[in-house]
Amino acid sequence: MFKSILENVQKTSPLIHNITNYVTVNDVANVILACGASPIMADDSEEVEDITSICSALNINIGTLNKNTIKSMLLAGKKANELNHPVVLDPVGVGASSLRNNTAKELLENIKFDVIRGNISEIKFLATGIGSGKGVDAGIDDVVSEENLDSIVEFVKSFSKKTESVIAITGAIDLISDSEKCFVIRNGRAEMGKITGTGCQLSGLITSFVAANQDNILEATAAAVATMGLSGEIGWANMKQTDGNSTYRNRIIDAIYNMSGEKLEEGAKFEIK
Repeated sequence: MFKSILENVQKTSPLIHNITNYVTVNDVANVILACGASPIMADDSEEVEDITSICSALNINIGTLNKNTIKSMLLAGKKANELNHPVVLDPVGVGASSLRNNTAKELLENIKFDVIRGNISEIKFLATGIGSGKGVDAGIDDVVSEENLDSIVEFVKSFSKKTESVIAITGAIDLISDSEKCFVIRNGRAEMGKITGTGCQLSGLITSFVAANQDNILEATAAAVATMGLSGEIGWANMKQTDGNSTYRNRIIDAIYNMSGEKLEEGAKFEIK
């Protein structure tokens, strides 16, 4: 299932417009390159509509908001919708400040998002206005576990129906869902949480995958999530005793670069609910 999705990215090399945060912008660009797509980072309101017009998809990340980029996000998102380009939202840290909360609300009201990706606390906040996140991290009370899995699956299907977006909740257990079908993915390593921006990188990866598989958004999103998790496993297996989180970041990107359709098909761990 996932093999052809990855191969489509590698064959078509879609150009991805990213309005993302400056903490992780370089890593996001490198992950997009590693999977076979091509990144462009542009966030000035004077050019975002032009840049979006020449790209295949748009990735919006609210991690380091300012008033200038909020305007740019709205302009680019509306242009992408007009052109029927896929748009991905990463609501980093929503729930932590009024600016993030109001911006996320404004974006959701004005832009049709094909995929919304966040941790469980961020997605819960978007859905209910309540969350227990700690800054950009999920709150301990919100963690997806085997015990609450079925109820969270129903929640994410309901939110997908409401937003008409594929919802991707990432964490120890990843859930990627539309209103009817949910992929439960168990790839990854806990150590990935020690690297700044693996979630931001994943949103760039998702945007690349959906750009190359626009008729299959749900499966493309699930394939991207499985690719990231599997790359985390491969990267960790290649770590040496003196390596740390900086090396681990690079090993994950290298694993994405060396990922094949066959390797992804063999290593993806998922079920569908």
